[in-house]
Amino acid sequence: MTAALLAAVGWNLAHDVSEMLSYPFMQNAFEAGTVVALAAGIVGYFVVLRRSAFAAHALSHVGFAGGAGAALIAVNPLWGLLAFSVGAAAVMGGIGRRLRERDVVIGIVLMFALGLGYLFINLYQGSATDVYSILFGQIFGIDRFSVVLSASVSLGAVLVLGAIYRPLLFASVDPEVAEARRVPVGALNVTFMTLLGLTVAVAVQIVGVLLIFALLVAPAAAAERLAARPVAAIAASAAIAVGCTWIGLFLGFYFSPPVSFFITTLATGAYLAARLGSSVAWRGGLRGRRGARS
Repeated sequence: MTAALLAAVGWNLAHDVSEMLSYPFMQNAFEAGTVVALAAGIVGYFVVLRRSAFAAHALSHVGFAGGAGAALIAVNPLWGLLAFSVGAAAVMGGIGRRLRERDVVIGIVLMFALGLGYLFINLYQGSATDVYSILFGQIFGIDRFSVVLSASVSLGAVLVLGAIYRPLLFASVDPEVAEARRVPVGALNVTFMTLLGLTVAVAVQIVGVLLIFALLVAPAAAAERLAARPVAAIAASAAIAVGCTWIGLFLGFYFSPPVSFFITTLATGAYLAARLGSSVAWRGGLRGRRGARS
C-alpha cells in the first residue's frame, strides 16, 4: 500500500496536495468535509455519552426517505434529508424520554421511514446515481450551494451545542438528578435530537446513510478512551473525525475505492487503536499496582 501510494503521489507531498486542491470539486469536498466532520465529531461525543447510537442510525434511514422523496419531486436531496431528519429527531426527543421508551419510539419511526423510502424508490424514474449517492455518499459531486448550506447547518449546530453544553452534559450524565434540580431535561432532549438530525442530514453527503457511524460514533468512541475530561474528549473526537475525512479525501483522489470506504476504515482503525491502547495502559497500571503491593 505504501509503495502504491508513493508511486501514485510521488515524494513531494506539498506539490501533490497543491495540485489536488487546484480542482474546484476537491475544494468543495474539503470545505464541506471539514465542517461536517467537525460537527459530527462534536455532536458524536454526546451520541456516545447518551448511548444514542441507535437514534443516529435510525435518523440516517429517515434521512434517506427524505432524500429519496426530494429526488422524486426534482428537489435537491439535501432539503429532503434536512426536513425528514429534523422532523423525526424532534418526534424521538419529544416522545421518548427514558431509554426503553426512546428505543420503542425510534424503532417505530425507523420502520415507517424504511417503508416510505422504499415507496419513493419504486416511484422514482430518474437516474439511480442520485439514490446511490444518498446511500453511500458522493462528496466529490457536491456543488457549491450544498457546501454553503452544509457549512451553515454544521456551524449552527455547533454553536447551539456550545450554548447548551453545561446543562446538556449534566442531563446526559445523570438525568434524574438534573431533573430534580430543575434542569429542563425534556427540552434539552428535543434540542439535542434536533441537532443530531441536522448533523446526520449533512453527514450523509460525506459517507452516506449506510456508513453514518463512521463520523458520528467511531471518532467519539475512540476519543472517550483517550481523554477523561469532556472538553478534551470532544476536541479529540472532532480532530479524529476531521483527520479521517482529510486523509480519506486524499486517498480517494488518487485511488479507485470510494472516499466513504477510506473514511470508515480510518475511523474504525482509530477506534481499534484507542481501544487497544487503553487496554494496554490499564493492564500496565494494574501490574504496577500489584508490584507496589508486593
